[in-house]
Amino acid sequence: MRKKMLAVAMSTLMMAGALAGCGGGAKQEAANEIKLGGNFELTGGVANYGKQAVNGIQLAIKEANASGGVLGKQIKLVLADNKSEAAEATNALTKLITQDKVVAVFGPATSSNTIATVQVSQDNKIPIITPTGTSEKITVDNGKTRPYAFRSCFIDPLQGTIMANFASNTLKVKTAVMYIDNSSDYSKGLAKSFETVFTQNGGTILGQEAFLQKDQDFKSTLTKIKALNPEVVFIPAYYEEVGKILKQAREMGMNMPFIGTDGWDDAKVVEIAGAASLNNTYFSSHFSSQDTDPNVVKFIAAYKKEYNQEPSVFSALGYDAGLLMIDAIKRANSTDPQKIRDAIEQTKDLQLSTGIVTIDANHNPIKSAVVIEMKDGKQVFKEKITPKQ
Repeated sequence: MRKKMLAVAMSTLMMAGALAGCGGGAKQEAANEIKLGGNFELTGGVANYGKQAVNGIQLAIKEANASGGVLGKQIKLVLADNKSEAAEATNALTKLITQDKVVAVFGPATSSNTIATVQVSQDNKIPIITPTGTSEKITVDNGKTRPYAFRSCFIDPLQGTIMANFASNTLKVKTAVMYIDNSSDYSKGLAKSFETVFTQNGGTILGQEAFLQKDQDFKSTLTKIKALNPEVVFIPAYYEEVGKILKQAREMGMNMPFIGTDGWDDAKVVEIAGAASLNNTYFSSHFSSQDTDPNVVKFIAAYKKEYNQEPSVFSALGYDAGLLMIDAIKRANSTDPQKIRDAIEQTKDLQLSTGIVTIDANHNPIKSAVVIEMKDGKQVFKEKITPKQ
């Protein structure tokens, strides 16, 4: 046991010496570059999310560097693969902070992985910006704002508000039924915010039905919904179940509009439901490549030139996270993590690709959302909505 302890002690001393040597290199590099970390899902179940977000971030950094850099320095993005796992996300952030000596970090892409890392960022006083983590718990814990956690996407409850206003003001309906995934906090939270705003707008919720993730047959509950004869059905859920629900509902002659949220935003929903079943459906999202806003058009052109493909919502939000961070470093006039954190927190009326953003007291962006209409299996930009504040 003593030999093992001695070996461990010697190993620790050697590691400390190695890290000290690395630290000297980091200081030397700091003279001409700003190191930012990227903690993303580059492999594993949601690798596509992480890779697309990184593409957007790298484009923002490339543009900044081509324009002379920031504070006279070039930005270097150091990536760490969290393998789409929460525990690995924590390890990745620890490595970026302690070994790579980054001054701020982007990511992760998913809410669960981001939530797993926020305590590490707080303990080390390093700001993080998730491009696409929408859970309220990322930035607020038991009613208190997490000081070092930020995001460039809107939060889940905002989508409920957006779609309630869309139902009331654009579709001009007065009655609705909510059809929720009872196994999903995402779905239940969205239903709550939708109901609050829809009723405030003078609408009536005729009823609520529920299903569970991975259910296959929805006809029993759809029969109950059909009997209530609502003008619209709100389904805040993910595309796997949504596709099956819409297919079965249309087969039952339910021709009213169905509306939902960003969980619908996947091409596979067309494969599951069939193009015809998706007609007269709408969902909220963060971005549409068909948006004619000049800032969106400019971003899409730059992205296509760089990657020879259309940007996804993950790419757009990654790009916005890059712009948000770069702007904060400029305004901080410093690479000190605390000053960068303060500058992110003070962001006001910043033009990003997905809209003009102000960071609120809970470290969430106040920003617009888009509503997408499905026509013959294709996404069509319907409108952009800014929530009432």
